Amino acid sequence: MAFMRKSKFRHVFGKPEKRDQCYDGLRITKTSWESTYCAVNPKFVAIITEAAGGGSFIVLPLAKVGRVPIDCPAVAGHKGAVLDVQWCPHNDNVVASASDDCTVKVWQIPDSGLVTNLSEPVVDLFAHQKRVGFIAWHPTAQNVLVSAGSDFKLFFWNVGTGEPIIEVEVPDQVWCMSFNYNGSRLACTSKDKKLRIINTHSGEIVKEEKCHEGAKPSQVVYLKDGNLLTTGFSKMSERQYALWDEKNLKKPIVLEEIDSSNGVLFIFYDPDTSMVYLAGKGDSLIRYYEITDEAPFVHYLALFQSNAPQRGIGFMPKRGLNVNSCEIARFYKLHNNGLCEVIPFTVPRKSELFQDDLYPDTAGDEPAISAEDFFAGKDATPIMVSLQGGFKSSHKEQLKVARRSNVLDKMPNRSSTIQSNNTTGSAAAAPAAAATALPPGFDPQAVLDDMRKLKLIVKAHERRIKSLEEKLAQYESEEEIEQDA
Repeated sequence: MAFMRKSKFRHVFGKPEKRDQCYDGLRITKTSWESTYCAVNPKFVAIITEAAGGGSFIVLPLAKVGRVPIDCPAVAGHKGAVLDVQWCPHNDNVVASASDDCTVKVWQIPDSGLVTNLSEPVVDLFAHQKRVGFIAWHPTAQNVLVSAGSDFKLFFWNVGTGEPIIEVEVPDQVWCMSFNYNGSRLACTSKDKKLRIINTHSGEIVKEEKCHEGAKPSQVVYLKDGNLLTTGFSKMSERQYALWDEKNLKKPIVLEEIDSSNGVLFIFYDPDTSMVYLAGKGDSLIRYYEITDEAPFVHYLALFQSNAPQRGIGFMPKRGLNVNSCEIARFYKLHNNGLCEVIPFTVPRKSELFQDDLYPDTAGDEPAISAEDFFAGKDATPIMVSLQGGFKSSHKEQLKVARRSNVLDKMPNRSSTIQSNNTTGSAAAAPAAAATALPPGFDPQAVLDDMRKLKLIVKAHERRIKSLEEKLAQYESEEEIEQDA
């Protein structure tokens, strides 16, 4: 008789909400980019939409269910298609978007949602030379964002100053990124079939090994215990998942075939319960697993099946779930017909008391460290909160961007020049007046952007020179050893 492993999640089941409790009439993007097209948090759902002459996404308050009007206000500031959207984990009103137009933009959404189109971001992040495909927020540091572009570069941004602080060059297009629990490492999968681990403070690639053999995009998520879970394809185009030890990527701990469908398998991970949900684009299934420290480590639980394939999918953070109904996950599934279906996953319990075994303390919305601390080399684990009685979002100030002071920012305005004329005489004020007489068509912002780009190029050259010097030193030392021998 086979031994049945005990698990409180064996009877998790998903039950879609009725159509009037979902979002209908959406013009979902038709791009073939391998992202989820949807991001949710405890206040809003953001969905990438089709837009003429640019890129846009809509943001709907969670309670605003039903048919979405055709003239629904959108976030419409990109000149190219939007490829990825991600909500800030520390401010439910802040969302970042990546686009085909080579930019990342960060937006502030009003509490009540949008009433008109939003075209002015809080900050534009310029550095990539080609389209920006994926973005990810740092889990514990405030205002830290990483972006990956088709120029084979990753930039770590301080969103509070609008600056790229660290630049990492990789050999090929990045398909997926995931921070570890405290944000000190970033794992990414690439088109060259390799899994890489990057030190987020130095930008150094710490480890890299071949991941899945197939050519289609693979996905990765960093688990709480430091292991990594990936999904991808075999040489025979069968879908697989693999579990890896971050200290040794040469061979997976577990490698399992799943099926022979051709949709990319997106990974949704809950670090509190160690549950993983796999949802393939074009599938009508969501499979779920529990990860433990006992062999075979990744334990299949069950699957949710519907009769419609998913075009995209969003996953609610733990603090947005209904603890009174024992809800442990909630998906927002995009259909090809313009429906966004809400699917809660619950564990049936008879008791109406708070189920503390289902809801251990979870990461709250307070950042553990500032961006400055993080870029100075500090790490911190998330600040945990209890979900007993439901989560109450902390009050947040509007995101403000304080660009670093620059000579151009310090130019006196006309009124200050007039004031200095009155106090110190026209001779002393002449240089100040001359400084304000800028040539026609002069754009200070363009000059700042050019300077920023030049700084990045110089940094990249410095890094390259350093690596060449190290190789040369290694070569010379090898020569000396040979001569001595």
